[in-house]
Amino acid sequence: MGTVFSFDVRGGDPDAVRRTLAEAVAELHRVDEVFSTYREHSQISRLARGELAVEECDPEVAEVLALGAEAERRSEGWFSVRYEGRLDPTGIVKGWACERAARALAAAGTTGVSVNGGGDVQVFGVPGQQRPWRVGISDPLRPGALAAVVSAAGTDRLAVATSGTAERGAHIVDPRTTRSAVTDLVAVTVVSPGLTWADAWATAAFAMGSRQALAWLEDLPETEALLITAGNEVRATSGLASRLG
Repeated sequence: MGTVFSFDVRGGDPDAVRRTLAEAVAELHRVDEVFSTYREHSQISRLARGELAVEECDPEVAEVLALGAEAERRSEGWFSVRYEGRLDPTGIVKGWACERAARALAAAGTTGVSVNGGGDVQVFGVPGQQRPWRVGISDPLRPGALAAVVSAAGTDRLAVATSGTAERGAHIVDPRTTRSAVTDLVAVTVVSPGLTWADAWATAAFAMGSRQALAWLEDLPETEALLITAGNEVRATSGLASRLG
């Protein structure tokens, strides 16, 4: 998927955890082989060229495309599974795969799991007794600094996803123009229970720009967000403060 995944797993039977971790890593590699737009013979590449029908692909392809269609509907077209006119579900696959891997490890009898896929994080459980998971949000305008820290206190499942230009430059596309999104934002971080939606919402919100994105994110259930503009203006949804710490 063009990025690094890391795992932090606490508790559980060591043999069961090692076995499940190996299975989770193998599954991430398989997902990459199926969905990679850089692999000429991946199912997604062949589907995009019309060489395969969805029904001939692995079942996960139909699942991810359905999630992408739902994200497009709920974002009023600001999220898309197409890039420059070509099928490309990259904007939702990584969060979906990361969430699935974390869920599998949580189900293996662990007490706490954190899976980080390229800076987007899904956590389950707790890292220790009376200790919540805490996720730092990088400051896009001050390399090495944190803009905020999100706490998972009070919940057994939390995801944090960021879209922006600090790491990869202007890579987010405005689906209406099929060109790089022209926006006042440099980063959008979305906090929600699952990384599938957090990842998609962060991408859509960045393309919208700060004013429209903030109003839209405010209306999404179980969703909070932090938006940082190129002018170093920080905006947040009304409930984000309860998640900081």
